This record gives sequence, structure tokens and C-alpha cells, in this order.
Amino acid sequence: MGIGLDAMSTISPAGDDRAGEVLRLRREISRMQRRRSDLPLLPLDPAFSSLLPEQGLQTGAAYTVSPSPSLVLALLAAASRKGLWCAVVGMPTLGVEAAAAFGIELPRLILVPDPGDRWLAVTSALAEVVPLIAVHPGSRARDADVSRLSARLRDRGTTILVTESPASGVWPQSEGTIRLHDQQWLGIGEGWGLIEGSTATVTAKTRQSPTSSSVRVRLPGSQGAVEELVHEETVETMAELTALPALRDDDAPGEYPRWAVAG
Repeated sequence: MGIGLDAMSTISPAGDDRAGEVLRLRREISRMQRRRSDLPLLPLDPAFSSLLPEQGLQTGAAYTVSPSPSLVLALLAAASRKGLWCAVVGMPTLGVEAAAAFGIELPRLILVPDPGDRWLAVTSALAEVVPLIAVHPGSRARDADVSRLSARLRDRGTTILVTESPASGVWPQSEGTIRLHDQQWLGIGEGWGLIEGSTATVTAKTRQSPTSSSVRVRLPGSQGAVEELVHEETVETMAELTALPALRDDDAPGEYPRWAVAG
């Protein structure tokens, strides 16, 4: 029961029909009748486990994230694979094929690509029944509206990921920030090639843990999920070790040099 790609792939209000579309969305949502979540945390991909001190997203909270479709999908994927509904609001360039590549369950994904100036009303309506929502604000929200939405998130146990933009900046009352940087695309040559994914550094900090934590990942990984990459320093160290004479395969047993052991 509910709305998803099986029943309604996208909700795209336009012009004077936007208010009517929001009302129709509310009616559809009321049919889902989700109870308040009792989960203290929403799961994250294991590659992100070291980013947040709780190793998950707090329910009833808002996080400020980079406006990267890859990062948004990576943050939604683990909850979706656990059977939770997810929604994406105000991101028309985010495609369902990319979502599927990250392992997101499309029948439980709600897309509202172009809510216009009704983005806050749409997000508030979805917060009644969807436990995890990613939203790209189309304008800066008033403090009173932010407070009302925050109260609804706490009441329903809903978590939202709010992307940064020149129009909105950092989301007020944000529990923390999750940013993507140093992104490099894979599979692209000099004017040719097929994009196979990307590597990037993801950095996070929260109110409880103001010191930044970072991880280098591939988005998506070879198996579809996020894949943590070995640190470059570790790779260089392993290469140096395998180049040592005592560790080469062509050295006969018994010819290894003696090692000094520090106490």
C-alpha cells in the first residue's frame, strides 16, 4: 500500500496546478498511514560507518549535504535495502537508473522532481509517512517554517537530507553536515569513454562529534553499493613491502634475513 514507481512514478507540479498536486499528494499519503518510527537510527552503508559517531542517521533530524546526486543516492541506499520508503524532492536530474545502480528499491522510492515554490509543503506532507527524505530547497525557508518542519520530523521520526544551494545555504537546526569533495570520474578518456562511476572523499561532522571524519569511496562500487577505497598510503606501503628481497616469491626458504625485534 502506498505510492511509488508502480503507482505514480513522479509528481511534477507545474504552474497553477501545483497546489492541487500537493493536495492530491496529501490524499495519497494519508492512505499509507505510517506509524511513528521507533528506530533511533536509520542505517548507512558500511563504507560510511566511520563517518558518524552513531554509525547511522538520527531519526527526527535534518542533515545538510552536498548537492551531489551520487552522495544523495548513496545515503538513501542502505535504508531502502532495509525495506524503508525514501523520497527525493526538487532534484529533476536524478534518474531512476542511477538509483537502481546504488541498490535503491524503486517500488519504494517517491520522486517529486519539480515542486517549485511548494517544496516545503511537499516535504512536510511526505514527512508524515516517509522515514527518509532528500530535498533540494528551491528557496530559503523562513525560521517559523523550519521550526514547524523540525517539530514534525521529531514527532514522526523522519530524517531529511537537505542539499546546500546558494538559495538556501546551510539548513537551520541541522544535526550535522555530510559533504562530498575531490570527486574523480572513472571510465572517461581524452574526449571518449563511458562513465563507470566515480571516486570521491566524503567528510562529515555532527553536533556530537564536531571533529571531521573522512572516507574515500567509489560511487557506486563494483557490486552496486558504496565501496570504501584503500588509503593511498596503505597501497604504497604494500608495494614497498612486496618489493623487498626477503618477500619475493623467487627467494628460497631459509634465505630470509634476520629481523630485529623491538621490545
